[in-house]
Parts: sequence; structure tokens; C-alpha cells
Amino acid sequence: MTSAYQQLAARFQRISRFAHLGAIAGWDMHTMMAPGGSQARGEALAELSVLQHELLTDSKLGQWLEAAAQEDLNDIERANLYEMKRAWQQATLLPASLVEAKSIAGSRCEHAWRQQRPANDWQGFAANLKDVVRLSREEAQLRAEANGTSRYDALLDLFEPGMTSAKLDITFGELKSWLPDLLQRVVAKQSQHPLVQPQGPFAIEAQRDLGLSIMKTLGFDFQHGRLDVSAHPFCGGVPEDVRITTRYKDDHFLSAMMGVIHETGHARYEQNLPKTWRGQPVALARSTAVHESQSLFMEMQLGRSREFLQFILPQVTRLLGAQPALETENFIRLTQQVKPGFIRVDADELSYPAHVILRYEIERALIEGEIEVEDIPALWDEKMQQSLGLDTRGNYRDGPMQDIHWTDGAFGYFPTYTLGAIYAAQLFQSVELAIPQLRDLLVQGELDAVFDWLQQNIWQHGSRFPTDQLLRNATGNTLDTSCFRRHLERRYLQA
Repeated sequence: MTSAYQQLAARFQRISRFAHLGAIAGWDMHTMMAPGGSQARGEALAELSVLQHELLTDSKLGQWLEAAAQEDLNDIERANLYEMKRAWQQATLLPASLVEAKSIAGSRCEHAWRQQRPANDWQGFAANLKDVVRLSREEAQLRAEANGTSRYDALLDLFEPGMTSAKLDITFGELKSWLPDLLQRVVAKQSQHPLVQPQGPFAIEAQRDLGLSIMKTLGFDFQHGRLDVSAHPFCGGVPEDVRITTRYKDDHFLSAMMGVIHETGHARYEQNLPKTWRGQPVALARSTAVHESQSLFMEMQLGRSREFLQFILPQVTRLLGAQPALETENFIRLTQQVKPGFIRVDADELSYPAHVILRYEIERALIEGEIEVEDIPALWDEKMQQSLGLDTRGNYRDGPMQDIHWTDGAFGYFPTYTLGAIYAAQLFQSVELAIPQLRDLLVQGELDAVFDWLQQNIWQHGSRFPTDQLLRNATGNTLDTSCFRRHLERRYLQA
């Protein structure tokens, strides 16, 4: 007879295959799809979401979960059962009609955003965003009532299990206590060394070749993934077929180059998740913050290090041409430049947390009903003035319309970016301790020891352990902002 656990495993394998199709269709919608296909694709993806929801909320799953808990399972199967139960509990809180409506509203809002952002059309964007917010509040209320939490915490838990806004307030409060002063000191220090700016244009094809070359250095598996272009860089697809994207500017190559390194970090994690457990929840990435730790490990800790920049510089000059701006010291200073700006994805390490905290404070108030969509621009400008000294009045394109996450109702996602940066600093510090010759290896582009450490401590575990335990196993500690602070001070003040 088939055990209850085996029946659950078969059901989740089927759900995983539908999710596979949805992921590739979603990637296509963001990259290749003709504009006229938007409505039909949105409806198709909504139908697929409903189908997965029905498979996950089938009444038989509750019975199987209860029976499987009494069966003789090993540690990995127990961890998988825990993740199955969590997924089932989360899904059963929502009616299929809400799942479908939210999917359609998100597709509509995202597709229109592609034209509205370049046109700086806040009014048009806000009209669609209101529907997304209304449905997200409805979802949050259902989840909050069931879990006994605030509405925002109920959504935050979807992306970072176990995290709460109370914990975030403490962590972000610590950052806000020392980051502004550090930012000012670094900007003042760097102003003493004027930069030579790169002179374009830089051919898009040459930039693409540079990205592909660096991806190869970083171990990207091109048999199971590819690089494309989208309006907003992202990593999508599935572990067997990872799709990463970037965007190019012919007058500024660093944005695309570092974007590719960032997304390659996400991709390496996906490509190295446990293959023997694929199709099961335990084989998925642990959380969005852990996922972000892998991209920021690759981009910020590794990719912007002096040693790695020295290694890739010959690739840069070979493909883009030599010029004064690409002399070694100037190139390193360009890549490590601290300059507060409007755009989060282009932000330096010191400015980046301010972007995240701003969004966190706004989206929490939005979901809790303390503000409405109409209030966002003024609040955005006020917080940008306070944290980075930038005026965004009337500049919606580079203000609240710059990111894609709110278009599909991913409220609770933004905090994971800075949590990921903190985790990445902790992980890199542990790598340095484990590999004393690390800096010498980076200059030579020999990264196998780094990847072996990540495989051993993060990648192979999927969702087997809670985030705190995964981090403690790898670094000896849970969330710790002191590693992040030491990293920033060493790179930007002591170098």
C-alpha cells in the first residue's frame, strides 16, 4: 500500500511541475512576449495559479498530513513534511477566487507599468495599484486572523518564515543608528580622490559578452540556464532551467555587469539546490532573505572586492576597450563608489539599506491601512529627503514606480534584501576564516573553494533547516549586524 507520505510526495511533485510551467510562462511574459498577449497570458497564469491552489487545498491533504505524522520517517522526510504542512496551511486560508483575482490584477498592473514608468504616469499606475493593494489587504486579513498576527506580519512570514516587524524594527533601528554617519564619512573620504568616468558608448553586444564571461567564471551552468534582457533584472525559471535577466545602457556598463553578477548569485543557489529532493518543498530555497544572501554574497562581498575586480579587469578591457577610467585603481574606485542615488538596484552597499527601509516602512503602513496609495509619493519624498537627501517630487519614474515588486502584490518582500546583505556579510566572514588564502585565490579567479563552502553549508540543504539554524550551522551565530558593519568599515574606511 502507498503510505500517506508517498501520496503527499506525489501530489507535491505534480504541483511542482505546474509551478515549473508557470515560472517559464512568467519569464516569457517579462522578456519576450508581444504586448498584445498580456491579457491572455495573465488569464492563463491565473488559471494555472487556481489549479495549483486546488491541488494544494484538496481535503485529502489534511488527512494525509495527519497520517504521515504518525509514520516512520527520516530527518529529511520530517523536514519535508513540515514544509508540506506549512504550504497546505497557507493555501487553505485563501479562496480560489481571491488567488485568481490577485493574479489577474498583478499581471495587469505589471504589464501597464512597463509603459507607465517611462512616461512618469503615476495616476495610471496608481489606478492599477489600488486593486493590487485592496486584494493584498484582503489576503493579509485572512492570514492574520488565522495566525494571530498583524496583517503585515502575515505577509512577511510568506517570504521570511519566523520574521516579524518587531524584529525588523530592532535590526533596522541598529542600522539607522550608525549607517548615516558612516555614509557621510565615506562620501567625504572618497571626495578627496576624483574619479575618471568611463567614456562610452559601450556596445550592448560587448556588454553581453562580458556578462557571459563573468558568469562562466562564477560557475553558472549554461546547460541549465540562460541570460536575457528585461525591464527589471531578475532571476526566474526553475533549478533545471534558470533564467536570469539584466538591462543595458550604452553609456554605463557597470550597472549591467554588476546586475549580472547579482543574478548569477541567485542562479548558482537555484542550480545547486538538492537534486535528489526536487519536486518537494524541502528542495526549495530556504527563504527570500537566504536567496538574497547568495546574490549579495556574489555581488557585494565577492564581486566588488578589490581582488576579484583585479581579476576581471582584463576581461573588461578586452571586451570594452582600454581607457583611463579602466586603469586598475580608478576601476576599483568606480565599482566601490558610494554615491546616494534614486535607484535601488544601482545603489551602493551603504545607501542600499536606506532604500529598503523606506519601502518597508511605506508598505507596512499601506497593508495595515494607515495610508492609501495616494499618500505614497509624498511619503516617499519625505523619507528620501531624510535618509539620502534626495528630492523625488514629481519624479515618480525614479521614485515609487521604479520597482516591480508592488505590482504583483509582493508586500513583505523588500525587507529580505537588507536581511540578505547582513547574512551575506556573516557568510563571507566565515568563508574567510575557513579559507585563509581566500584573497590570493580571488586575485587568480580560483573560486572553487568558495563554491565548495557554499555548497556544503547553504546550497545542499534547501529548506531542510529553519533560517536561524541554517545560519548558525554555517557561521556559529544567527542574524548579526556587527559583521555587516565590520565589512563596510573595512572596505570603505580602512582600504
